Amino acid sequence: MPIKIGLIGKTNTGKTTFFNSSTLSSSEISTYPFTTKKPSKSIGHAITLCVHPEFNVQDNPNNSQCNDGWRYIPIELIDLPGLIKDAWKGKGLGNQFLSIASQSDALIHIVDASGSIDSTGKITEIDNGDPVSDFADIEEELNMWYQKILEVNRDKLQKILKTNNDLIAALTELYQGIGVKKFHVKDALKATNLEDKDLENFSIQDSKKFSTYLRKISKPTLIVANKIDVPNADKNFHRLRERYNDMIIVPASADSELTLRRAEQKGLIKYSPGSEQFEILKDDDLNDKQKDALDFIKKDIMGEYMRTGVQFAINVIVFKLLKMNSIYPVADPEKLSDKKGRVLPDLILLKDGATVIDLAKEVHSDLIKGLLYAKDLRYNLRLPINYQLRDRDVICLISAGKK
Repeated sequence: MPIKIGLIGKTNTGKTTFFNSSTLSSSEISTYPFTTKKPSKSIGHAITLCVHPEFNVQDNPNNSQCNDGWRYIPIELIDLPGLIKDAWKGKGLGNQFLSIASQSDALIHIVDASGSIDSTGKITEIDNGDPVSDFADIEEELNMWYQKILEVNRDKLQKILKTNNDLIAALTELYQGIGVKKFHVKDALKATNLEDKDLENFSIQDSKKFSTYLRKISKPTLIVANKIDVPNADKNFHRLRERYNDMIIVPASADSELTLRRAEQKGLIKYSPGSEQFEILKDDDLNDKQKDALDFIKKDIMGEYMRTGVQFAINVIVFKLLKMNSIYPVADPEKLSDKKGRVLPDLILLKDGATVIDLAKEVHSDLIKGLLYAKDLRYNLRLPINYQLRDRDVICLISAGKK
């Protein structure tokens, strides 16, 4: 199953442009509210350096792609309907939004750094809006949603706790439908100093504190300061960084990325997503407007910020926030191939801390039964089954039926 990343934010922040530019989809883009009425899903990619040059082999990717030495790993992106105030109560498209957001492993929160939308998401004069407040509004909706789940189920939880006095287990069961794990609940209770407090003594402030922290760690969120190409947007970008200095904030121009991806699609330029430069291939086929747009991107976006920020944001959320490592399992340690002879065919993303056993579960459930050890093919080491894998490990699993 690919990692799922939800795109959230108010209307007109450029969510759909970000979605289209990262997946080359053609979802409708408009300035009227709630253009995105239903979630759109498509495949983008996280990109990391491939290991094949290091091993001096030519790879034959199966579950990913390899272009110019870079592995493109499929990631599912979901463009969610824009939120409005009181969405957690079911207003607007709130219930639909929240049910889909619950399926996401992480969230990219897109704000309009140009300040050209008002508090309701309607277009206004540039810099009349406040992206700092916009971010806070949506975050509050998500936090209230988490708190509502707890508050409306208090009686149910109390009954469960009377027969099984395990608060962590009860809360995990309550939130498991939205991707919350036992360790999330345990960490949230500890961080909010509620681990030794009975649920019946939780005040409203306690449940808000707990649910806010639980949301934060169970749905890691990256802020994208979009429309950084608009004059004075950099001022709001710096305001966002000062206000939310405990979060990662990526400046981006989704419109510029979409321009480059479409031009690359037509063979007008050579460009790889996330690259810090592009090359014009057919200068004569470009009209003056296109030349000006590309010149602006080269000087004002890449010259100032190195990249458009779209692909960079996806890479950051996968490899930094979700802390994923790229692991290459192979069946033949000599040829670095699978049973069909494909060299370095698969790249599996595993969370930091995942072990050889976790890799075996991902490759094939039957491998667990007779798993003996693994071979690290870079260093020719024998690894115990509880060894914590590292990024870019090339691993051969050894089971009882295969020695």
